[in-house]
Amino acid sequence: MEKSRVLVVGGTGYLGRRMVKASLAQGHETCVLMRPEIGLDIDKLQMLLSFKAQGARLLEASLDNHRGLVAAVKQVDVVVSAMSGVHFRSHNLLLQLKLVEAIKEAGNVKRFLPSEFGMNPARMGHALEPGRVSFDEKMEIRKAIEEANIPHTYISANCFAAYFVPNLCQMRTLLPPKEEVHVYGDGNVKAIFMDEDDVAAYTIRCIDDPRALNKTIYLRPEENILSQNELIAKWEKLSGKVLEKIPIPSEEFLASIKGTDLANQVGIG
Repeated sequence: MEKSRVLVVGGTGYLGRRMVKASLAQGHETCVLMRPEIGLDIDKLQMLLSFKAQGARLLEASLDNHRGLVAAVKQVDVVVSAMSGVHFRSHNLLLQLKLVEAIKEAGNVKRFLPSEFGMNPARMGHALEPGRVSFDEKMEIRKAIEEANIPHTYISANCFAAYFVPNLCQMRTLLPPKEEVHVYGDGNVKAIFMDEDDVAAYTIRCIDDPRALNKTIYLRPEENILSQNELIAKWEKLSGKVLEKIPIPSEEFLASIKGTDLANQVGIG
């Protein structure tokens, strides 16, 4: 079977760069959207040039230039969006509405994968304010995709491992605790932790699979489903050091959010 030509939007981002790498590794003709808005960001420019050196094509187009975006989309079969939805970096999920319009007009895209990759937003109606904003926006994008009858696949990868595993699920740090660890609730609620390179690899594997068409794909390897207590126990075994456990009841957890900056409130929520 002939492999699809892939366009990655947000290719210099945290997950996007992994999508580019996975697409190239799996033998797809791979294009990366190069937005003029990159301006003086030398790191992003050098990353784009490194993609080019690895065999990717750079397609220059702005999300604010509909005609140029349509022209870029017409050169590929599949569009993968990895635009950021986290407030402490950049938050631009709704810019994808412009991408949806371009894909609709181009009329040639056989699969669109919008920027999801976390919890399934359709199941997050109970999410806390203001943290639910990302889920609400993802649902707005889904509505636009489905109303435009664009073939799609949604990827639900739950928790990115690098953000939740090394810190044992501690807030506002990526480093492991040295002496004590906060345990949320009873610490027995299970979560699914996904290696980000695996998220990208599985995402690209889905794009030509007819079984994934107009479906939500859940990434949940059995060995990756762990409670916080199990995660802590694994770290203690590896490090040879027992941490002091400090239980944080839900009321205390929720109270700690109030009065902090919006990015923190959204992230914790």
